[in-house]
Amino acid sequence: MSASIQIGTEASGRPVSIDIEELLATRLLVQGNSGSGKSHLLRRLLEESAGLVQQIVIDPEGDFVTLADVFGHIVVDGAAYSPAELTRLGARIREHRASVVLALDGLEVEAQMRCAALFLSALFDAPREQWFPALVVVDEAQMFAPAAAGEVSDEARRLSLAAMTNLMCRGRKRGLAGIVATQRLAKLAKNVAAEASNFLMGRTFLDIDMARAADLLGMERRQAEQIRDLARGEFLGLGPAISRRPVAVKIGSVQTGARVAVPKMAPPPTASPDELHALLHEDLHLEEAAPVSVVSSPPSAPRADELLARIAAVPAETEAGEAEQPLLFAPSTAEVDAAIAAILTDMAAEEGCTFQPPAKLYQDFSVRCRMQRLTASSLDMGQFRRRFAMAVAGVDDPASEAWRDIVRVSSVLSDDLLAPFLAIARAAREGLPCPDDEELARIYGTNSPGRLRRLLDHYEKCGLIVVRTDFSGRRSVSIPELGLATEPLEA
Repeated sequence: MSASIQIGTEASGRPVSIDIEELLATRLLVQGNSGSGKSHLLRRLLEESAGLVQQIVIDPEGDFVTLADVFGHIVVDGAAYSPAELTRLGARIREHRASVVLALDGLEVEAQMRCAALFLSALFDAPREQWFPALVVVDEAQMFAPAAAGEVSDEARRLSLAAMTNLMCRGRKRGLAGIVATQRLAKLAKNVAAEASNFLMGRTFLDIDMARAADLLGMERRQAEQIRDLARGEFLGLGPAISRRPVAVKIGSVQTGARVAVPKMAPPPTASPDELHALLHEDLHLEEAAPVSVVSSPPSAPRADELLARIAAVPAETEAGEAEQPLLFAPSTAEVDAAIAAILTDMAAEEGCTFQPPAKLYQDFSVRCRMQRLTASSLDMGQFRRRFAMAVAGVDDPASEAWRDIVRVSSVLSDDLLAPFLAIARAAREGLPCPDDEELARIYGTNSPGRLRRLLDHYEKCGLIVVRTDFSGRRSVSIPELGLATEPLEA
C-alpha cells in the first residue's frame, strides 16, 4: 500500500501528491481567506488518506461530520458530553485507533476552546504503548491558538493555546501529526505556525498575510502578489511531504460535502409591492405564540457509554477477553438524584445565575458533579436546562405528587420560558401573592420590564394563566387548568 496520496494537479496536468509518512513527521499548515477552498482541501486530504492512517478532526463548524456517511468516522458532539466523558473518549480513541470528528458547532467560542483543549490533552496524555500515528486536523486554528487576547477569558485562551502548542511542538513523538488551517496567519500564534514544515497557501489579500506566506514559501516579497491572484481551490505548496520547490496545485474533487451547502445566487420573487406588504404583515400578531409550537427535535447525540462502545468496536484485533475496570464509586439512583437536586439548588441560589448563558451553567454543573464523584451524563443539556429552571422557581421535587400536575401543564413551554410560570404556580399552590415584576424578571434573567410584560401576555394567549387587577390596583394570577390562584399583590 502506497503512503502517498494525490491531492490535485498542476496547471500542466501533472499530479501533485503528499507523502503521508513524511507528513506524520513534519506537520502541515494551510492558509487561505474564507472562500479560498481550505475546507475542500482538508476534505480531499482526509478522504484520500482515510484508509492509510487514523484521523482526528477538530471541527468548529460541523463541516466534516459527513465523513461518517462514507468513511465510517465516529462523530462526537462536543456539546453533549461532560468534561470527564470527553477525557475518557479521547483516551479510548487513542487506544482503539478510531477515526473521529469532534463537532463543536453547538458551543460558543469559549466553550469550543475549552472542549478542544480537554480533548487534545486527552490524546496527548495517552500512555506510550498507545502512541499510534494519527493525523489531527484542526480547522479554523486561529480560534484555538489566537495570536492575541480576544473576547474570551484568559484561562480559556491559555488552556487552548497550550494544547495546540503541545500538538504542534511535542505531538510528533506521540504519533500526533498536526494539520492546522487558518484564514489569517497574522491571527495564528507564531509558536504554533512555526512548527509546520509543509505549507499549502491559498488566496489572501492582506499585505501582512501575503508577506508571511511568501516568507514561509521561500519566495521574494515581490512574488507575493501571485498569492492574491490564486483562484478558489488553488494553493501554493511547499515542504518535504509535498515538494522541495513551491508548486501550484489545483485541488481535486471530493466524495463528500459540507452538511450545509453555500446558497447559490437566486433572483428575488416577482411580486408587486402591495402583495409583498400583505405577505409580510399577514397574521403578524400571531407570531408571539410561536415558541410553544411543537417542533420535532433533532436526533440526540448518543450517550457517552454508547459512543465508547462504538469506539472500542472499531479495530478487529481488539482482545475479546479484556475485562472492564470495576467502578470505584457506584451510588444508588436515589443517591444520585438527591445529589443532583442539591447541586441544582445551590446553583439556583447564587446571585445572577439566571443571567448566565446555559453552556456556562452546564459546565459549572459538570464540575460540581465531578467534585462529588458523579457524572454529568445523568442530565444532558436539554434536561439540565429544564431542571435548572425548576430549581430557580423553587420546585424541589418535580416528580412528587404535589408538583405533578403543574409540571404537566408547563410541558408546553420551552426551557427558557419555564421558570417564571413555575414561580407563579408555586405561589398559587402555596396561597401566596404572585411574585412582583422585579422577582419575575430576576427568575426570567432579564432587566427589561417590557420583555417581562410580553412574557406574561404570552402566557395568557397560550391559556396558561389569567391576570386579574381589581379596582384597588391589586394583581392576582390564576391558573385555570389547575383551579389555582395567587393572592392579590399590591401594584
